[in-house]
Parts: sequence; C-alpha cells; structure tokens
Amino acid sequence: MKFVRFTTDDNKLPRYGIFTDEGIKALLRGPFEDSIDEDNGVYSETLVRLLPPCTPTKIVAVGLNYRDHARELGMELPDEPLIFLKPPSSVIGPEDTIKLPPMSNQVDYEAELAVVMGRRCKDVGPEEAVHYILGYTCLNDVTARDLQKKDVQFTRSKSFDTFCPLGPWIVTELDPCNLRIRSRLNGETRQDSNTNQLIYNPYELVSFISTIMTLEPGDVIATGTPVGVGKMSPGDEIVVSIENIGDLKNNVA
Repeated sequence: MKFVRFTTDDNKLPRYGIFTDEGIKALLRGPFEDSIDEDNGVYSETLVRLLPPCTPTKIVAVGLNYRDHARELGMELPDEPLIFLKPPSSVIGPEDTIKLPPMSNQVDYEAELAVVMGRRCKDVGPEEAVHYILGYTCLNDVTARDLQKKDVQFTRSKSFDTFCPLGPWIVTELDPCNLRIRSRLNGETRQDSNTNQLIYNPYELVSFISTIMTLEPGDVIATGTPVGVGKMSPGDEIVVSIENIGDLKNNVA
C-alpha cells in the first residue's frame, strides 16, 4: 500500500489518501489511526499536490551507516549507530524547492531510505521493531558540508529550512534490507548502492533509538547515505530513487 498526503485546488486542507492505479483514494482518517476509512473520493494524480507524506515530531538521522561510504571516507565502522536530529521545519515534499543558504558554499545531496513510524515506540527489540513501523519513503538529507566541518557537530549544517525533502509516499509491506538506492543530479547518476550495505538495518535502528527517546507515530528515521554524495548548485534537479518505492524529485534555488 502507498499512503500519500495531498491537497487539491478545491480543498487546501491536507488530506491522507492511498495511491492506486485508478487514482488517489481519499481517506477519512490517516494511516496512523487504528483503522482507515475511504471517503469515496478518487482524485487523478495530475489534479493533486503531493505533500510530505507525514508530519514528524522529529527526524532522527544516522551518520556513517553504509559500508561503501565508510570505505570511501577511509573510516572504521562505528561500534553503535551515530545519530543526530533534523528539525521538522526542514521538511519539504516532492517537487518543492531546496533553498541554498547564503552562509554556505557547499550544500550536498544525500540519498537515504527513511523509516516512518506507525505506533508509539519505546524500548523495543529489533525483532519487535517491524510491528511499530508503518512503512518507508525516500529522503534527501541535505547538508551544508562546509558548515558541518566548521562546527564539528551537525545541528546547523543539517537544519536549514528545506533541508529534508521527503516522499513521495509511504510504502508498507516492504523488505527494507535489499533495495537499490540511487541519486541523480541533472539526470546523471551520482549514487548507486543497495540497502544491503547498511551497517545497522532499520529494525536495529528503531530498537537502538527507542532506548534513547520515545518514537511517535509519523516520526522519521533517516537510515544513512551510501557512497557518492556531492554538491548541488542553483538550477539543479536532484532525484532520490529507491527500488519499490519511487522517485523523490526536487529543484535547487
């Protein structure tokens, strides 16, 4: 199932729906409720604006979580997940514009698989984590690389408005541990890897993070980026593609 969040020209209030071959079927209740009900409305994809597919209270991101990326950097594999936070104010949706801040001279793309939580989660084991996950989507962990190096810690470099493109939908019933993941800058492939390169898989990440903080429905875990990150410039188009999920496309200004 593919859950989307959208608006239409005649209804500007965000609504949840299910993406199908016939169109987007609107829901009376969102995917984080105990049950979902359709409202009989079906909308053509061309007549809606897709929004970020959820509204997280927090985005928990993971650094250095791909073996190929660690080799690229010449770094040892971490003994435990390296986590940091991105604010909800950084989230934008598909086709929205990434805005480069004047104080940075190097803003990079980072293609990532994102976990979307479906239930409140605290102190669960890896084997239990699957029962708390709603599904998966694409995420671009946009990073002001020069500020990251300058500050040492990640808060400023990861937190600018528009620095967390998310979408286009949440896919359920998906095996997250063997998916091709790519980024394409202006049509040219820059990252091309597989989630089987993850050092800590999504279930292990949910478990680890839940021992530190309570994860709420709609919260997002960004699982890390593979080898090949690079700079974006005004006028660029960046696309994050993940097998069995789809494409997250954004322009840069």
